[in-house]
Amino acid sequence: MTFYRPSKQSEYVHIDSLFGEAGRNIIDSDLLESQFRHLMRVAVSVREGAISSSTLLKRRRSGSHKNSTYTAFREIGRVIRTVQLLRHLSDAPLHRRVTAATNKVESFNRFSQWVGFGSRGVIADNDPIEQEKAMKFNALLTNSVIFHNALDIAEIVRQLLEEGWEIDPEDLAHISPYLTEHIKRFGEYSTHELGIQPEAYDPKLDVDFTQLHDQELRAEGFGTAA
Repeated sequence: MTFYRPSKQSEYVHIDSLFGEAGRNIIDSDLLESQFRHLMRVAVSVREGAISSSTLLKRRRSGSHKNSTYTAFREIGRVIRTVQLLRHLSDAPLHRRVTAATNKVESFNRFSQWVGFGSRGVIADNDPIEQEKAMKFNALLTNSVIFHNALDIAEIVRQLLEEGWEIDPEDLAHISPYLTEHIKRFGEYSTHELGIQPEAYDPKLDVDFTQLHDQELRAEGFGTAA
């Protein structure tokens, strides 16, 4: 990732090498100042719903490199990205949160690809409507399997509690709903179970999760939760 300097005169004692050669990767402050009114007008339009962000992006793509407002937004993006990268490097709790969230997203994507095994997950249709349908159907199926796994995990936890086992919230925090070993993707297709009414979903587990929450807060330097 590229780090950008606020000016040509900006130099840093310990991290200057992150920004590349001196005099390069400089934020164009003059452009931001000259385009400030246009930037604010676009931002307000998006916030008030006068134009969607997707529509805005489509309009800006046409001759975007010659469009001063587009270029100014790109400079803002560089500023925000540089600040976030520096925070990521210097803030250990933030680094852990980002890493954990990234791992979850990657795990979900791998699980979603595993569920959408037909055609190796490739959407061959060029019709945007059919592409959107394929993506939504895959998301629906993926979330259904995740919900099924969560129900199975909760039922096993209840059985262990009834048998006298002590369930540690930290152990539950490491259990992933992206389990695949027990799922038959090709299935056992039958219709005799269609009329069976499932039991009501019970989301409650007799496990004290406040201890885990307190530990997370202490680990991030917020002290003990009230």
